[in-house]
Amino acid sequence: IPYYEIEDLQRSIHPVKDWKAFRQIRSVLKEIKPDIVTCHSSKAGLLGRLAARSLGIPVIFTAHGWAFTEGVPTLSKLIYKVIEKVAAYFSSHIITVSEYDRQLALKNHIIGPSKISTVHNGMPYLAAESYKQVSAGPVKILMVARVGPQKDHARLIRALWGCTDLDWELDFVGGGDDLELRQMVKHMEMDDRINFLGERLDVPQLMQQTDLFALISNWEGLPLTIIEAMRAGLPVLASDVGGVSELVAHRKTGILVPPGSDEFLLKELRKILSDRLTLMDMGQAGRKRYEEEFTFSTMAQKTLSVYERVISK
Repeated sequence: IPYYEIEDLQRSIHPVKDWKAFRQIRSVLKEIKPDIVTCHSSKAGLLGRLAARSLGIPVIFTAHGWAFTEGVPTLSKLIYKVIEKVAAYFSSHIITVSEYDRQLALKNHIIGPSKISTVHNGMPYLAAESYKQVSAGPVKILMVARVGPQKDHARLIRALWGCTDLDWELDFVGGGDDLELRQMVKHMEMDDRINFLGERLDVPQLMQQTDLFALISNWEGLPLTIIEAMRAGLPVLASDVGGVSELVAHRKTGILVPPGSDEFLLKELRKILSDRLTLMDMGQAGRKRYEEEFTFSTMAQKTLSVYERVISK
């Protein structure tokens, strides 16, 4: 698979470099003459669509969650809504990774219903090493998420402060500035139970040593980390935002909690941390659901069928 680096393509807005990046993308597309162009992320999604349509090449944009979703600040939401409406004009088709995001796009009149499809994310298949057995010792909890406005590490910490009489241990994995979280944990005298592991390349191995996966968020698209946890046979405790409910079957493969609710999260944590058998059963049900609906091959087949439909028009 050959690749071409666009030197002036960057995340932040820079009119001069953005214009240069557009011209560089257009030049590459003119040279390789693809049958179809597929774009991902906001900046590349906009410039790629403009370049492709200027050459008359069909172009698909995959939205990995909208920047105008619930939980995003109001002003940012309005700005991104306008940008996406303009960008959609240059799209042959849009793929959303969750039905939630498809409905959000339709509700906000981003594009017509015939030009937008849902294809759920998928993860490469890994054979289950073995189903987890009920074990002794603390219930091991894992949250894999970058520290930032989207995720709500602090809420999980506060809820676990109300579970100090129970036997558990939490690992946070992910980059970002976690100084305030570390200070919070130390102040609550839980630094012997909560570990900050930073960025790691061995997440699948860490999941094999885990009993419960948690993802407490303010907004989401369709989180790959949850699919990864299901693949590992883990029950999932997650905020009911974005397309998360399309992955987690409440009280069957995990627990969904309302965003912004300390009380509900605490209640569910106390219940599930005391019931290892239910944790194990949920994890097995999650693994089965992954195998049936969320493998990479399933995602690839559905994506290619969209490409073929667009090309044939």
